[in-house]
This record gives sequence, structure tokens and C-alpha cells, in this order.
Amino acid sequence: MKDFIEIDGSQGEGGGQVLRTSLTLSAITGQPVRIEKIRAGREKPGLKRQHLTCVKAVAEICGAKVSDIEVGSGELEFVPSAIKGGDYRFDVGTAGSVTLVAQTVLPVLLKTDVPSTVTITGGTHVPFAPIWEFFVETYLPELRRMGARVEAELDTCGFYPAAGGVVKLRVWPLAKDATPDAYKLSDLGAYRGGKVVGVVSAISDSIAEAEVGIVGVQLRTLNLVPEVRSVGSFGPGNYCYVQLNYERGSVVFSAVGTYAKSRKAVAHEVVTAVREFVKSGKACEKHLADQLLVPLEIFIGGGWDPADECHYDNWTLDVQKETLHFTTNQAVINQFMS
Repeated sequence: MKDFIEIDGSQGEGGGQVLRTSLTLSAITGQPVRIEKIRAGREKPGLKRQHLTCVKAVAEICGAKVSDIEVGSGELEFVPSAIKGGDYRFDVGTAGSVTLVAQTVLPVLLKTDVPSTVTITGGTHVPFAPIWEFFVETYLPELRRMGARVEAELDTCGFYPAAGGVVKLRVWPLAKDATPDAYKLSDLGAYRGGKVVGVVSAISDSIAEAEVGIVGVQLRTLNLVPEVRSVGSFGPGNYCYVQLNYERGSVVFSAVGTYAKSRKAVAHEVVTAVREFVKSGKACEKHLADQLLVPLEIFIGGGWDPADECHYDNWTLDVQKETLHFTTNQAVINQFMS
């Protein structure tokens, strides 16, 4: 057996991304990994249900042997075997993010020999994770530009704490002879308008209407088309998002409402994110940047030079901001690819 790659889960931002990236790359490269101090940078360290689901999901797909783990575990050993496509169902069991689970397994399933279907149950619109609209309108189009063929469907929204959101993915393997062109996210092209959407479930439409109204006034120069929607779910929920459309694609900015968070606070969070991005003049939104690093390394390759502002031989990202998530993710990737 190959030697374990030793990953310090407390490095950098010390969160779940270190775990997710390690699992994905271990499965794809076939290199066993030992992770210690999992999520040591968080208030409640160790594995949460969402992270445990990621471990079990990738292990099932690649037939991995995993050390005994449970919620709260601070270390694990993961020894991958052969990746197999097929039909998979994963249930987080809480409102943990389904999009983060999806981002963990998608690169692995793209390396299989047959098409796969994946159903994931959990939280679709929860704090501190990409909402579903970001996943389908911003993230997936970039994977498709790298040669991926993925379809995604939202069956049911899932909010905190009731959860119960259901999403379905259809994933086709990358062509064996695929040679993706050089990837560039350096110019979005002309602005083609956008929208501000307020969504509620089992609570008053007036909450979404207020959020949409505040955002529309604060971002009046963007001429956003207002929209209010009511959706079904297993529990009450609310979120607001802005989608900016450019010649090259769309960028989504969002905020999730909670019991203790006012509609003004939700709207302000969205407005701040949009303003910071537009003011930067950059093409790659800061959260998207760290989420693209693993797919870029796997499907495009080239090696990263921090002194060259994210320019590889084969790809370029014009990043809004190199966050701690970004630099942490790159450090983990380098341990597998060096």
C-alpha cells in the first residue's frame, strides 16, 4: 500500500474544506490519506453530519476503507480503491449543505466509466454554504467549460433546521480522449442585466418583498428585475439572492434568513457582496475561486504559482480576492499533486 499523505486539518482556515478536498483527491489519485485535527479551527471541532456524509459518500463511490469515525471524530484514515459509477443516494440527516456534498463527489464521478445518478437529501439553502442557485447558475457552468457534463434538479428546498431538501444530479464520465482547452476566467464581458429574488417558505411573503425592495433600491444602478417566490419545504425558511448576468455567464450572491436575522440584515448582506464584487472589477467571485481549484487541477492541470496571480500554464483566474479558503485549498492540493 502507498504511504499515507498526512493532512493537518487545522491548517489555514481549519474547516471542512480541508476534509472535502482531501477526500476528493484521495479517491481520484488513489493515494491513502490520514487527516488529523479535523475542523480544529471551528467552535465545535471534529466531523459534523455533513462532513460524515461526505466521507461515506466518497468511500462508497471509490470502495474506500475508512477508520472508525462518528460525529465529533477529529481524525480519520481513508484508503481508496476503484472508482465506480452508478446510482447513489446520500442523506445528510440534518440541514447540512447538499451542495458541499455534491461538490465533493462530482469530480470523482466524472472520473468513472459509466453515467451516474446522485440523490442528496439535506439543506439546500443554509448559512455558510453555496445556495442551490449559486451551484447551478455559477458553479456548474464553469465545470461544463472544463468538459464536464452534469445535469442538476432541485426537487425540494431544505432550510435550517427542518432540512428535507432533495436534489438530483446526473453525471456523465469525461471522455477518455478529452483534452480541454486552456481555461480562462479573466473577463466576464458586458453586463446583461440581472434580478433580485426573495424566497419564502411557510412565512409571510412580506419578508421577501421587503428584502427585494431594499436590495433593489440600494443597487438601483444595476436595474435588477424584482421577483418574489413562495416554495414548499419541510419547514419555514427564507433567502434572498441577486443574479448578475454577463456575456460569459452569471454570478449569484445570496444571504439566508434565520430566526434572529432581520430582513434588513439579509438584504444588507446581499448588497455588500454585490458591491464588493462589482467594485473589484474582477471576473472570478471570491467564493467561486476556491471552489474551482480542485476541478481545475484535476481536469486542466498545470501547477500554481502564487507569485503569478493564479496563472497556470493551462488556466487563469482573475480572482476578486484570495481568501483564506482559497490559499488553504491550494495548500492541500499541493500536498497531493507535488
